[in-house]
Amino acid sequence: MGVEMNERHDFKLILAYNIGVAKFLIQGDRFLSGEIAVSGAKNSALKIFAASFLFNTPVHVKNVPLIEDILRLKELLSAVGVRISNTGSKEFALEAPENANTDLDKIITKSLRASVVLLGPVLARYGKVSMQHPGGCVIGKRPINFFVDGLKAMGAKAREENGCYFFEAKKLRSADFTFLAPSVTATETLMMASVLADGKVILRNCACEPEIVALAEFLNDSGAKIKGAGTHTIIIEGLGTKARLTARAPFEVIPDRIEAGSLLILGALLGNPRGGGLKIKNCRPLHFSSLTAHLEAAGVKITRGPDWISVSRPKKLSAVDVKTGEYPGFATDLQAPFVVFLTQTDGKSQIFETIFDGRFEYINELVRMGANITQCDPHRVIIFGPSPLSGREVKSPDLRAGLAFVIAGLIAKGTSVVHNVYNIDRGYESLDQKLAAVGADIKRVS
Repeated sequence: MGVEMNERHDFKLILAYNIGVAKFLIQGDRFLSGEIAVSGAKNSALKIFAASFLFNTPVHVKNVPLIEDILRLKELLSAVGVRISNTGSKEFALEAPENANTDLDKIITKSLRASVVLLGPVLARYGKVSMQHPGGCVIGKRPINFFVDGLKAMGAKAREENGCYFFEAKKLRSADFTFLAPSVTATETLMMASVLADGKVILRNCACEPEIVALAEFLNDSGAKIKGAGTHTIIIEGLGTKARLTARAPFEVIPDRIEAGSLLILGALLGNPRGGGLKIKNCRPLHFSSLTAHLEAAGVKITRGPDWISVSRPKKLSAVDVKTGEYPGFATDLQAPFVVFLTQTDGKSQIFETIFDGRFEYINELVRMGANITQCDPHRVIIFGPSPLSGREVKSPDLRAGLAFVIAGLIAKGTSVVHNVYNIDRGYESLDQKLAAVGADIKRVS
């Protein structure tokens, strides 16, 4: 069952279908070749949707990935009062209301981590907002203290009651706020809130991801005054509470660098050297250059273009150590797929996960498939390879681990069944169809 965004859907029925029924059936151990086009970035589209509250005109968004997280945010915005229309293939127009329901839907916010980004723009425009603690998958259930502390520094009053947060601010004011650690979503949330603040807001120790730069460029093109996006210090000259932005052109969602990187890892494992390997199109190789460097250090031959990259499996793969880090370091969202890659390399590798706790929930399932992995502590694992993998039934604990299980199933001998496909559908558009088109034996079954 695919999600067609230009039709009406019952959100709860879709949720129940994907969580309870859908799974991937995979026959592994076969080479892949051909071209795969990368979809728009989930983490770019979600933030542009949220930014619509800052505008007095409709915001037109192109290259939107048709994935579960987009559907869920669309439902949440509609409940607030945003008018959303489908204007073309993967294109939407969003128009924020003059008066909104600022009590965000509890069911959706508890299942969608990205809902937290609404705090900034909704509070800035309407003066109040309340929401349940945002949820999601295993990785999604994280504290929101950076958001709370940042908005309080800008003059908001905040309180928490039984897992629900309430914010009020007649107007947001000048502030000089330093994040305890770089956070992509918190940087974007406070940056958007600052656009309608009274006076200058300085955000320090910011995240630098490409999605932040794309958001800031669009806001600036629409009348905002943001400097420093893409660096650790962002300065926003607030326009004032009553100001609004005016969209002068559509926003085109940038390519999803995590999807592109995951496909690159898959190509390094299964790209058929006799068939030209895998060519990944509609991407920006500079956005995942750390991954490329690690793959090349492992012996993978990679060819790049301005908006494409191609790869095939070499005769030998060598072990390599990885330490995840904030952009432009090795992305934590690529850690799980890269662990699968390291199970096929020759030697001993170590992964040091520095960003999130709970990111190794999937390791035991890979061990059941035949991987030789030792977990040293919550942040470090050692991988010994190469290890032949065998097909098993596994369940996706989160979005990125789910994709890792798909890659593991594709390189394993025999049949693998990946349950909880809903977690994968949250961030990867038509994954089974894209992989089948380049030779993978993968089917979505009920």
